[in-house]
Amino acid sequence: MAVVLAIALAKLALHCFFNDHYDYFRDEYDYLACGDHPAWGYVDQPPLAPWILHLARMVLGDSLRAIRFPGALAISAAVVVTGMIARELGGRAYALILSALAVLIAPMYLSDGCLFGTNSFEPLLWMGCAYFAILAVNRADPRYWLWFGVVAGIGLEEKYSIAVLGGGIVLGLLLTRERRYLLSRWLWMGGAAAFLIFLPNLIWNYQNHFPFVELMHNIKVSHKDVALTPLAYFKEQLLLIHPLNAPIWITGLIALFFSRRLRTYRFLGWCFLFAFAVMCRGKNYYLSPIYPMLLAAGAVTIESGIARTRQKWLQPVIAALLLAAGARLAPVVVPVLPIDQFLVYLRKLPFQVPKSEHSFAAIELPQHYADQFGWREMTAAVAQAWQQIPVAERADCAIFGQDYGEAGAIDFLGPAYGLPKALSGHQTYFLWGPRGYSGNCMIVLNDRREVLESLFEHVEYMGTSRNPYALESNAIFICKGKKFGSLEELWPNVKLWR
Repeated sequence: MAVVLAIALAKLALHCFFNDHYDYFRDEYDYLACGDHPAWGYVDQPPLAPWILHLARMVLGDSLRAIRFPGALAISAAVVVTGMIARELGGRAYALILSALAVLIAPMYLSDGCLFGTNSFEPLLWMGCAYFAILAVNRADPRYWLWFGVVAGIGLEEKYSIAVLGGGIVLGLLLTRERRYLLSRWLWMGGAAAFLIFLPNLIWNYQNHFPFVELMHNIKVSHKDVALTPLAYFKEQLLLIHPLNAPIWITGLIALFFSRRLRTYRFLGWCFLFAFAVMCRGKNYYLSPIYPMLLAAGAVTIESGIARTRQKWLQPVIAALLLAAGARLAPVVVPVLPIDQFLVYLRKLPFQVPKSEHSFAAIELPQHYADQFGWREMTAAVAQAWQQIPVAERADCAIFGQDYGEAGAIDFLGPAYGLPKALSGHQTYFLWGPRGYSGNCMIVLNDRREVLESLFEHVEYMGTSRNPYALESNAIFICKGKKFGSLEELWPNVKLWR
């Protein structure tokens, strides 16, 4: 475990060093804005991640390294929990180290440590649940199911998808001889604990007419996300967790079903199959938090096979191959290269980086990089437009962004230019409303001129901010003389939940 801890610390150090090499990511502006508006829920997420970010800013400041530190710490802690799972599955020193190295090099987990988001905390919380489930079975002590429920409840306050893991665990217990735990009062107490921890967010959703459900419906009917067949989804899993990790986690999955040594934990194999069946129609990374337990099971099985065949020379060879292969793909998700050099590197890869949304199809950079560029230029251009507004009119002049990236960037970067907080109809910004603005004077980003001219008497194009690496350019308009009654009356029409 000392070596596992060293690997986790090395991963944390890697992220802390490279995490300020590009710039703030679009979704990070959303978390920053939500953190500034404490609530028990938000349209596109539960409250925990924004709360954590708000606390991190209070303690560490607003730098890129500061706001990304909690996610880097969480994904590094997941390395330690994976080693603990391998130990509970019967692994010895090499199994623990191999499972930790596998998590270390996985592109998805490297990405989770490079950007702040709900994805950063998922592997830790999912594997926390798996660890307590394994303890309950391994030590024949049902009291661990209470802690399973506590972690699951925290996970529900972080991202709703952990419910899929919980459903998979229940199904796995039902289909194996461990079904006796379904009658344990401790398991039901764990379920009650999860429900009580989740209850404040559930009440918030009820009070706001379940906006997350509406959001998911809108995304589905709009065909915003790239739809994958189960086979295509499986292929992308191989890439996200790393092709050289595939033999490890696939071995682990097979061993959970067919190895006599691991048959006690067969419920975890059923859990994975259930989760895959549910997630394979969503984005390719939705399933990624579940793989550390399979990597741990695979590492234990591989260690046993090496010991049985007495081919100990394979141990350092496998570890060295993993590290070398991990370093080869690391620039895809870790900003270790200047952006121009990264583009050269990207063109030489033997595969295309998967795109999860259709709107990213035309850009060369992966979306997780492209969405880190252009925000400063946009904010500076908005500031220039703001200077054209007479001082007497500024108190009632709103800045409107089409999505939380634009609005959030104005909120975070704008104070340096004296800009007010922005408005938007996107996600939770819609719930925050027009904040008393009349709408008679507005700076609007990225709308169509003909739409604006139908709403305002005077529409002046102020230019477009551009960055060659950004996902999009940002057209800026000054609009005056509203043709509608009030911004409060118009507000329902700006709602954009997708």
